[in-house]
Amino acid sequence: MPTRAPTTLPTARVVRTVRLLSLPAGAAALAAEGAARRLAGQDREQVTALLRERNAARTRRVLGDLKGGALKAGQLLSTVEALFPQDPESTWREALSGLQESNTALPFTEVLPVLVAELGDGWRELFRDFDEQAVAAASIGQVHSAVWADGRRVAVKVQYPGVREALSSDVRVLSLMSRGAALVARGLALPPLVAELRDRLTEELDYLHEARTQTRFATAYADDPDVVVPSVLRAASRVLVMDWMDGTPLSAVAREGTQSARDAAAGLYQRFLVSGPARAGLLHTDPHPGNFRLLADGRLGVLDFGSSLELPQMPVTFGRLLRALLDEDPDLVLQRLREDGFVRPGVCVDVAKLMDYMSPFSVPAREETFSFSREWLRGEFARVNDPRNPEFAVALKLDLPAEHLFTHRVWLGMVGVLCQLEATVPVRSVLQRWLPGFA
Repeated sequence: MPTRAPTTLPTARVVRTVRLLSLPAGAAALAAEGAARRLAGQDREQVTALLRERNAARTRRVLGDLKGGALKAGQLLSTVEALFPQDPESTWREALSGLQESNTALPFTEVLPVLVAELGDGWRELFRDFDEQAVAAASIGQVHSAVWADGRRVAVKVQYPGVREALSSDVRVLSLMSRGAALVARGLALPPLVAELRDRLTEELDYLHEARTQTRFATAYADDPDVVVPSVLRAASRVLVMDWMDGTPLSAVAREGTQSARDAAAGLYQRFLVSGPARAGLLHTDPHPGNFRLLADGRLGVLDFGSSLELPQMPVTFGRLLRALLDEDPDLVLQRLREDGFVRPGVCVDVAKLMDYMSPFSVPAREETFSFSREWLRGEFARVNDPRNPEFAVALKLDLPAEHLFTHRVWLGMVGVLCQLEATVPVRSVLQRWLPGFA
């Protein structure tokens, strides 16, 4: 359960910018402190462990208190926590997992005006009971447990006051940082990704939009024996009331679940994300584990539909490229890359090296079932993202089409969560069923 935050949500642009920039500045200061401690003769491993713990704790505290786009970015990073420094105490893993739900909640007095403004002065009459202490705190709002007038238990999602200003400030900072990164690695297309992130975050501010999206998913999966989407009972611009759903977050399943439980949850999670466009016409674009629950009866519960992309099907171009990579035909891969806009006219690439670079996408699809692990993910990214590796320079020549930005981010997030679960799941059959162009 989240703890109470001592202050209101910081919304001033200067304050948020300074606190965000304090993270890299603080990391640099810790690095200097570590060097000084080691020169003074302190044990190297003890110093490293101490400073790692302080850095992770500060990162979690700053992002959790800022909420808004800062916390959203931290939640996205939590899907690939396997790429962060590893240690026996799982310092970074615990810090990033904590960002998914266990953040500081605002005092009820801060969100009460939102309830009054959106539901009216008599808002309490809608409920038999309302718990003023939040049970979860996320990037845009916090959740309270309540009992609806008809006696059913419900979750009441209340938006933080001032979060729109906070998001606007955070996106500006992220945009500046991405433009600097794009000057170094032009092929990474980071500014368009930030622009797409800005649009999705703006949509998340409108709970009426989220209610419509959630209802579409609920309708599409109403008869699914393995997936549950809570029904929306009442929606306003900044308040959302839905059926309560008990369950174990996927992050807890990853830490404590048996192998069979992890495999089962991972299979349902993968199938939901990949099948969403074909079944609901929407892609769920927030794949972090805090948005998914393993229910007591073995079904997968899905929460938080604020970030979803209108998409009638997964891009055919992605399926075609993945299929070509599996065929191991360099000429066919280059043809697909040029036809589908991944490589600009006149740009020459070493296709064999590029195929090796894209192996994190293609390797799991080569098998009927694949065993995902943190070690595998770290090994792949250590190899392909090393600037000394010749495949790294080849990858910078790619020109990722705009429609693929969020699809690829969701795909990477999904792979990261499957690796957290250390799960073995069917891959080829799911792609053949739900990824156009692959079969």
